[in-house]
Amino acid sequence: MVIYRYIVHHATNTRPMTSPENKPNSLIAEKSPYLLQHALNPVAWLAWGEEAFKKARGENKPIFLSVGYSTCHWCHVMEDESFENPEIAKLLNAHFVPVKVDREELPDLDRLYMSYVQASTGRGGWPMSVWLTPELNPFYGGSYFPPEERYGMPGFKTILITITRYWENEREKIISESGSFFASLGAVSRTTPSSQPDAEMAQKKCFEWLEANYDPMFGGFGRAPKFPRPVLLNFLFNHAYHTGDKKALRMALHTLHKMAEGGIHDHLGIIGKGGGGFARYSTDQRWHVPHFEKMLYDNAQLAISCLEAFQCSGDNFYKRTAEDIFNYVLCDMRSPQGGFYSAEDADTLLTHGSEQKQEGALYLWSADEIRETLADEELATIFSFTYGIRDEGNAEYDPHGEFNGKNILMQQATDEECADTFGKTVEEIRAALDDARTKLYHARSRRPRAFLDDKILTAWNGLMISALAKGYQVLHNETFLAAAREAANFILETLYDQANGRLLRRYRDGNAAIAGKAEDYAFLVQGLTDLYEASSEVRYLQIALQLAEIQNTLFYDNAQGGYFSTAIDDHTVPLRIKEEYDGAEPSANSISTLNLLRLAEMTGNEDFVRRAEETIKSCRIMLAENSSALPQMLVAKNFAEQRKVHLVFSGPLDSSSMNELRQTVYEQYLPGATMSHASKESAHIFPSHAAIIAKEDGNAKVYICIDKSCQPPTENPERLAAMLDSQFLHRPDSITW
Repeated sequence: MVIYRYIVHHATNTRPMTSPENKPNSLIAEKSPYLLQHALNPVAWLAWGEEAFKKARGENKPIFLSVGYSTCHWCHVMEDESFENPEIAKLLNAHFVPVKVDREELPDLDRLYMSYVQASTGRGGWPMSVWLTPELNPFYGGSYFPPEERYGMPGFKTILITITRYWENEREKIISESGSFFASLGAVSRTTPSSQPDAEMAQKKCFEWLEANYDPMFGGFGRAPKFPRPVLLNFLFNHAYHTGDKKALRMALHTLHKMAEGGIHDHLGIIGKGGGGFARYSTDQRWHVPHFEKMLYDNAQLAISCLEAFQCSGDNFYKRTAEDIFNYVLCDMRSPQGGFYSAEDADTLLTHGSEQKQEGALYLWSADEIRETLADEELATIFSFTYGIRDEGNAEYDPHGEFNGKNILMQQATDEECADTFGKTVEEIRAALDDARTKLYHARSRRPRAFLDDKILTAWNGLMISALAKGYQVLHNETFLAAAREAANFILETLYDQANGRLLRRYRDGNAAIAGKAEDYAFLVQGLTDLYEASSEVRYLQIALQLAEIQNTLFYDNAQGGYFSTAIDDHTVPLRIKEEYDGAEPSANSISTLNLLRLAEMTGNEDFVRRAEETIKSCRIMLAENSSALPQMLVAKNFAEQRKVHLVFSGPLDSSSMNELRQTVYEQYLPGATMSHASKESAHIFPSHAAIIAKEDGNAKVYICIDKSCQPPTENPERLAAMLDSQFLHRPDSITW
C-alpha cells in the first residue's frame, strides 16, 4: 500500500521534546487490568467507544489503536519503551486520538483489526498497532514497534511523524482507500456456499497436514515457536477413534507427553498448595523455554486433552498431569466466589521492593539456589539429574539471552532412569523428588508473585467448567464437580440476565459489563451441557437450551449460515465477521455446531440440526482449502455424520449401582455419545424419556439408544461394557502408544 512506501521513504529522526506532566489519563476509570496498567502513561489514552470516535471526527485526527492484554510480555516492553516516553506521548497526543483496547474484553474487535494487520503485513501479534480514519477504517498497522529503528523495523517515532505528514498531505487519498479492506471482508462474509464440504477429504487433508508438520523428536507441529493448540489434539483423538488410526493417537500422546516434560509445564505444582499448570507457549522446538504467562483457556483445554489421553492409553502420566492442572487452577486462579481468573503474567519483580522486572523471574533457578534450598547433596544431585540443572544454566535456547546462568526446570530423566542411575527403587526416587519439589515450591512462594489478571470472563469460565465436569467423570473426584457447579452458579448469578436471556462477558471488582460475544454463549452452553451430563442436574441443561436459542437470535446468519462474532444489536464493532479458525481457543462456530448437534440428539430439536448443518456448510471453502485451520469443526462434522448414540440412565442417582454404571461409561473415550437421566423433572425436555420413566422400578439401569432406537436396558456394569464394545468399533483401549 502507498502508506507503507511513504513511511519507508520519509523515515527521519525526531527532535527532543519536553515530557508532559504524568497525571492519570481517562483509563483510570476502567475495570480492565490491562487498561489500568496504562492509566498513568503520559499518553492521553481513551477507551474504545463513542467519546474517542467523537473526538477523532471533531478534530479530524486519525485514531491510533493499541490492542493488547495484561500478561503480554511485548506489550509491557512497548509500554516501557514508547508509551512511557514523553516525546512519543507528545506526538501521540498532538496528532492522534490514542485508544487502548483489552483484546480479552473485546475479542471480536481484536479479530477484525488483526485480520487487517495479517492481510497487509503477512503476520500478526500483540501488541497490535493500527491507525484508523475517524470512520474507523484501518490504513496502516503492525504489532510491536521499537521506539527507534531496530531489528530491521522502523522506529515508532518515525512512523508517527511520517503518518502525521501523510495525513496532512494525502488525507483524502487515505480516506478513499481505507474503506476497501472492510468492503472486501464483508463480501467474503456474504458468500453463500452451495453444498456440504467433502468430509472425508477434509479429514484426510487435516491429518496429512499434521503428519507432515509433526515433530517426531519433541512432539508438536512445526519447529519454533510452539503453541499447545489443544484443538489439534482433539482432532487426533477423534480421528483415531473413528478410523482406528494408531499413528494419530501416537502423535497426540507423544505431543502431550513432551509438553508435560518440558519447561512450558510448571513442575512445582504441590497438591493443595498451588503452582503447576502450563505456560502460553514455547519459544523453542523442545518445549523448554516458554513465554511464562499462564492462561486459563490453555489450561482448561489441556486438562481435557490429558483426560482424553488417559482414557485412550490408561497411562497414569496423563492422569497426574490433568490433576496438576486442576490443582493449579483451583489454588491459584479461583476467585472466592467460585469464578476463575483470566491469566498470570510472564514478568515478575526480581526481588521484593525492586522495580526491575524480568520475564520468568518467578520460575528461574541457579544451580546454587537449588543446592542451598534442598540443603542435601544427594537430593540436589537427584533433582538436578532429573530436571537438567547445570551450573552454567540450561536455557541455551533462550532467544534474547535473558536467562544466562539460570535453569528452567525440564524433566530430562524418568523416575525409572533416575532409579537405575542412583541405585534406588522407583518409590525412593519419587519420594525424594516429591520432597525436593515441595521445598523448592515453598522457597519460590517467598519470591514476588506474577501479576494476576483477575477479571472473570464468561467464555473462559465455560471452558473451565467443561474441564472440571470431565475431570469429575474420569478421575472420580467430587471436588472437581463441586468447583464446576460453583463456577457455573457464579456466572449465572453475576453475568446472566435471566429476564432477557442475555450474557455479559466480563466481571471484575464488583462490575459486570460488556455485551456477551458469540464465544461467551458457545463456550458456556458447552460447559453447562457437560455439567449436566456429569451431574444430571436438569437446570444446567435448561439454561444451556435457553442460551442456545438466544445465541441463534443474536448471532446466527439466517442468510448464509454460521455465527457472527458480534451480536446483531452490538454496535461497538464497525463490521460483524465470522470466525473460521480454531486457534489457541476453538472458534465459536465450531463449538456452537457441536453444541447444537449434542442438544438435538438429547432433545430431538430438528431446528438445531438444520442450523448445525448450515454452519458446517458456511465453512465449506475453508474446510476444502485449509481444513487444518478448523480441526474442531471436523470433530463436530464427525459427530454429525456418525451413528448417534445416546445413553439414558434411569433410577436413583445417589445409589452405588448407578455410580458403577456411570463410571463404566465415564472411563471410556466415547466422543460420539450423549448422556441424559430419565426423570419426571426432566420429562418436558426429553419427550423420548416418557416410556422409560413409565417403566421405572427403583433400580439403576442404562439404555443404549442408537439413532433413536433403544436397546433393552442393563443393570450390570460388565454387561454394559460389553454392549459398548459391540457398538463402538474403534474403542481406543485397543489402540496403544
